[in-house]
Amino acid sequence: MPGDCRDRTLAPLGRRRIEWAEAAMPVLSSIRNEWLKTRPLSGLTIGACLHVTTETANLMRTLAAGGAKVALCASNPLSTQDDVAAALNEVYSIPTYAVKGEDTATYYRHINQVLDTEPQITMDDGADLVNTIVGQRRELIPHIMGSLEETTTGVIRLRAMEADKQLPFPVIAVNDALTKHMFDNRYGTGQSTIDGLLRATNMLIAGTTFVVIGYGWCGRGLAMRAKGMGANVIVVEVDPLRALEAVMEGYRVMPMLEAAPLGDVFVTVTGNKHVLAGRHFALMKDGAVVANSGHFDVEVDLAALKEMAVEIREVRPGVDEFIMADGRRLRLLAKGRLLNLAAAEGHPAQVMDMSFANQALCAEYIFKNQGRLECRVYPVPTEIDRKVAALKLASMGIKLETLTPEQVAYLRSYQAGT
Repeated sequence: MPGDCRDRTLAPLGRRRIEWAEAAMPVLSSIRNEWLKTRPLSGLTIGACLHVTTETANLMRTLAAGGAKVALCASNPLSTQDDVAAALNEVYSIPTYAVKGEDTATYYRHINQVLDTEPQITMDDGADLVNTIVGQRRELIPHIMGSLEETTTGVIRLRAMEADKQLPFPVIAVNDALTKHMFDNRYGTGQSTIDGLLRATNMLIAGTTFVVIGYGWCGRGLAMRAKGMGANVIVVEVDPLRALEAVMEGYRVMPMLEAAPLGDVFVTVTGNKHVLAGRHFALMKDGAVVANSGHFDVEVDLAALKEMAVEIREVRPGVDEFIMADGRRLRLLAKGRLLNLAAAEGHPAQVMDMSFANQALCAEYIFKNQGRLECRVYPVPTEIDRKVAALKLASMGIKLETLTPEQVAYLRSYQAGT
């Protein structure tokens, strides 16, 4: 069986955990059950570069149930759950190339092994598949119908590629679906980042000064959860509308240089580079905790932190202590990579249910509309977004109000006034 994982004997454990997650993913399960009958993806090859977790495994199973040939690799060297990779290879016969902690060379070898399957649709979490295709594997472009992008950082890269007229095929920004970013980014990132922080440090959050850098949907969720656990939250933001919203939510808002000497915990969620840099480290108090929940490990300037330290030591699993010349200790979590996946298990299955339902239905949409889409970044079709929301509500036993004929007529009219 193709695939590369740490230990295939972990497959039984992985299967149990995948089934546990499946029980909390009723929307994706309903799509899978329907697709087992209709097989709408028959003849399609899909290459995916996503976090190899129990939730992702259930997405892969759904695509395979729809008739697709699927191959998967990791979108982050530290986010792989080795037992899940083993189960995908051994139990579900889905070639999976992922080892937790793999080095950079192995990471890109795995990406290329997925691309060797000549996918017609790619699924990305960070745009590494598309970037590799554009930079090194251009021979694949004529065969590709389109791509799906799961995360904010990837959408930023792809929109930059589109603006530069380098986007070679259509892309659907799954991240931007309302049923994705309003729920996955906010509730998923908020909870799972706190989970990673607690697993890595076992620290008490109540009473700390907690600095959230970036107040997009991920930052909103993180600030909300930190506040709920008793932290005093500071928000650092560049956008005036988001900053104003943070103020109205009761948070202090200030520039990073002002927040640096105040914070006990700093978490970046911006999608940008070096938002925590040497000038900030120089001002931080002894014992400050530094972490990142953005996609790439560039938000914290790791080179500057290493250069400033006179000693670096691992004090707990996933916690590196950087001792400065003046004796201050700064604690970096998860090597500056995604805290919620490197130190915990990522988003709960209940919220990934909606995100991955969007992925599955958007794959079907690209397949059905092959040749009709331009080489640009598209939003998720509204009908898919609304279908996912409706399925989620139905799975929760929640019913909606319906408009009466009189109300429908009134909304379509313009004669009535004061």
